Amino acid sequence: MEQLLALEMIRVTEAAAIASARTMGQGDRDGADRAATEAMRLAMDEADIRGRIVIGEGERDEAPMLYIGEEVGVRGADLPAVDIAVDPLEGTNLVATGQANAITVLAASERGGLLHAPDTYLEKLCVGPVVAGAVDIRRPPAENVHRIAEALRRKVGDITIVILERPRHDALIAAVRAAGARIKLISDGDLSAAISCAVQGTGVHAVMGIGGAPEGVLTAAALRCLGGEIQARFRFRSEEERERARRMGAADDDHVYTTDELASGDHLVFAATGVTDGDLLNGVRFFGGGARTHSLVMAYRTKQVRFVDTVHMLDRDKPPAVRL
Repeated sequence: MEQLLALEMIRVTEAAAIASARTMGQGDRDGADRAATEAMRLAMDEADIRGRIVIGEGERDEAPMLYIGEEVGVRGADLPAVDIAVDPLEGTNLVATGQANAITVLAASERGGLLHAPDTYLEKLCVGPVVAGAVDIRRPPAENVHRIAEALRRKVGDITIVILERPRHDALIAAVRAAGARIKLISDGDLSAAISCAVQGTGVHAVMGIGGAPEGVLTAAALRCLGGEIQARFRFRSEEERERARRMGAADDDHVYTTDELASGDHLVFAATGVTDGDLLNGVRFFGGGARTHSLVMAYRTKQVRFVDTVHMLDRDKPPAVRL
């Protein structure tokens, strides 16, 4: 099942990446997201699965496609039934302005293997395999910085923490700076950063701060495949969000969700394709008649992590132009 999912899902993220990359630098974040979403949905129609979107572009009345509960795939009775979490384009602003680290992402698992997270915020602490088990989101940021350094056997001044540059993080940034760690502030894309902290050689050692809950589930899927860890707590912005979470069975904002709770599936697959060049993945490269993509696909049960470099011969079957 995992091998089938891996092959099908990477084809989906590649299609979304190519479509959205064509809009790079045009200043149209909505157009970039729409291109990725439409391409991802079209590719899913051809996937040999009985898929159900559990994290997507919103409720049915808010999103025309890839909405929560939508059935996707060929949907034959003999095909595997899977739950799918998608972020057709993480970093819409990054693509619109031609900045780094935009990716297309999805995670898939057997039914019930991904938390149905409401569209709200999560306070997150993400670390790689060596640090997993050494940190506690309930402790002060400075203490966790020191625990990270100790687990990695490095000086605190050699540790790099990624934080989204938002006013809500002013106190967190001040605390990490006071602890002596290095900080990489990012404008968007904490999912890409979280994956980077679990891959050696990226120079990222942890991600801290508050970001989207749906992205937190996707992060958990990736980190579980990599042996890393995410700890998270819901941070609701309104009573309406809290009520919606209550209906989904996830209204406790004191509970610390673990990696296994957010992405519990046994047959778990994560796939991502670079749209713009980044710390982990290269962006889409176009050439005459085609494109080249760089992707990451991971499978939990088979313990496989693959970086995939694909050349797409998009115009191969087109007839040659007629010269008059």
